[in-house]
Amino acid sequence: MLTPAPESFREKLHTTGAPATPKPAATIVLLREGADGLEAFLMRRQTSMAFAAGMYVFPGGGVHKADREELPWIGPDSAWFAERFHSSVEVAHEMVVAAARETFEETGVLLAGPDAHSVVSDTGVYHEARAALERHEFTFAEFLHAEQLMLRADLLAPWAHWITPAFEPRRFDTCFFVALVPEGQQIESVSGEADRSEWVSLREALRRVEAREAMMMPPTKVVCAELLEERVDSLAAAAAARTIRTIQPRLREIDGKLWLDTGEDPAS
Repeated sequence: MLTPAPESFREKLHTTGAPATPKPAATIVLLREGADGLEAFLMRRQTSMAFAAGMYVFPGGGVHKADREELPWIGPDSAWFAERFHSSVEVAHEMVVAAARETFEETGVLLAGPDAHSVVSDTGVYHEARAALERHEFTFAEFLHAEQLMLRADLLAPWAHWITPAFEPRRFDTCFFVALVPEGQQIESVSGEADRSEWVSLREALRRVEAREAMMMPPTKVVCAELLEERVDSLAAAAAARTIRTIQPRLREIDGKLWLDTGEDPAS
């Protein structure tokens, strides 16, 4: 798949030196059914941010050392996620925990419950704990233990795996999950890293990008397009049927124009 690249990337065609090591990260595509198909929760990053400034993104962020801790867990184990992402069990565990933690920190949506058959509905009661978690005053595992909650890993479905191109100075190795927003939960407030956020249909989000009314990085745009024809009742089956391959876009020049090529799997 070829995606047009800005002309400003031309200087990156002949980047020399060793590429930066990608930092592990995880993100969750929060979805709900809308009048025009699936809607995703998107946040626009502050223009002052060092990475992806002004871009619309899904909730997520970098993996923390504390994400390695064992915690109360319901659903497929880390080995199952490792097989889906072609990663080690340790990395898979970190990615699942980081995805859930970052989504809670950034939006207040909490994919956890007291047992395998329920999920918390009123997350506003954890407002202060959420703020303390963002300040690193305790870990996600400690929070779940204190509130007698268990991570509902069964609510997270692996969807994609992208690595930032080698020519970029800031690089991330990101696992994408999809999840339906739990019934009864609402976005409480949004991280200060975003200057705008909204639920928007995938169709409308892609229209805005094509009309240059909004900006998305290739992974966000591709994932939105992949989910475009799915519905709530088909999402789990679609996620289960996917073959997740690692995508690391490469910059190419074709007939004088610049393109990002996502069609080759660098892991193969």
